[in-house]
Amino acid sequence: MSVASSTVAAGATASTATRWIQLLSVVICMIMIANLQYGWTLFVNPINKAHGWSIASIQFGYAVFIALETWLTPIEGWIADILGPKRGAKLVVAGGGIFVALGWIVNSMADTLTMLYVGCILSGIGGGAIYTTSVGHAVKWFPDRRGLAVGLTAAGYGAGAALTVIPIREVIALSGYQAAFLWFGVIQGAVVFVLAWMLRAPAPGEIPASFAPKVQQSAKSYSPIEVLQTPVFWLMYIMFIMVSASGLMAAAQIAPIANDFGVANTVVLLGGTTLTVALIVDNVANGTARPFFGWVSDNIGREYTMALAFGLGGIAYWLLGTLGTSPWAFVVFAALIFLTWGEIFSLFPSTCTDTFGPKFATVNLSLLYTAKGASAFLTPVANLIKDATGSWHMVFLVTTLMNFAVVILALVVLRPLRRRLMDRS
Repeated sequence: MSVASSTVAAGATASTATRWIQLLSVVICMIMIANLQYGWTLFVNPINKAHGWSIASIQFGYAVFIALETWLTPIEGWIADILGPKRGAKLVVAGGGIFVALGWIVNSMADTLTMLYVGCILSGIGGGAIYTTSVGHAVKWFPDRRGLAVGLTAAGYGAGAALTVIPIREVIALSGYQAAFLWFGVIQGAVVFVLAWMLRAPAPGEIPASFAPKVQQSAKSYSPIEVLQTPVFWLMYIMFIMVSASGLMAAAQIAPIANDFGVANTVVLLGGTTLTVALIVDNVANGTARPFFGWVSDNIGREYTMALAFGLGGIAYWLLGTLGTSPWAFVVFAALIFLTWGEIFSLFPSTCTDTFGPKFATVNLSLLYTAKGASAFLTPVANLIKDATGSWHMVFLVTTLMNFAVVILALVVLRPLRRRLMDRS
């Protein structure tokens, strides 16, 4: 082998290692903020018991967190882009680490609902900054494996809470929910802050110059203003809201549902209760779904994968609502819900970048991600439906129908609309 070819091979190996290190860094950052959303359910009943606040009013704080975590992401993505490839990602993620730590510290001291909501606001600002920057980072480093890279990044957020379900429950049981908020907030924020300084955008030659994707990708990069003028974007936005709302209901309400079904404290495995086992399995399923379905969509197409996942999701909601009153059925069907919901955070970002191009990917993804914030305000509605009907069955029926409706929209409406738009580009 010649000296020149050896140098090229060494450079290619170094570039490959660099982008996987960058991906690993944002995956860990996502793991550190997973509890902001998926660990919240562990605090709901203890907060209710300590202060007597209604479950619906406590869950409004969760809705505030989700709203700010998503609705501010276009601004946070814009700031990251304005600061430039060398400083943008690291400064925005470092700032996010500070905010998420402050949010849980405030929650640990909250003795009024207003103070609880302030903590949720701070957590939402920080979580959104970390989330949107991390996903945009993955898209830029892996144009050749977009679905897989975004799926792995989102998997950190989906599965990360599985690592701390038992520790958080133990701290709550031994020292109170306030101590859990305080110590986990400080640790999670500190890890994110340290890792942030490793992040940077790819330099020329560090990503594949040419590749042959199996899914159609736009030859044009649409600006955010152009994206907002397309029917495709708004259709994806509505679909995102419909699927996200059903999953957020499950994520926020899984502990109250288990209590109402009478299975929460039933021991099912190695001394672990139904709720503990379900939360661990749910987070693993949620995280696994994202790279798995992202990889599937890289090979068979985005809309076909949406139909497969959301169709199974509709069945899962129906099964949990109908048969979930026995402990192992609750664990299995709840896991199936999370397995078929978490992939929205890989499918929709990869579909968005395929459709509208990579140049403005961070901001465009952030605009679509705000749909999650809109869907968050449907989370307390689940409690209202449950209170009005006296059970969770109507809630599960509604979420089942929403998932089936998205399957139809993906195949019958989104697929032809996207194909015509990309053909024109």
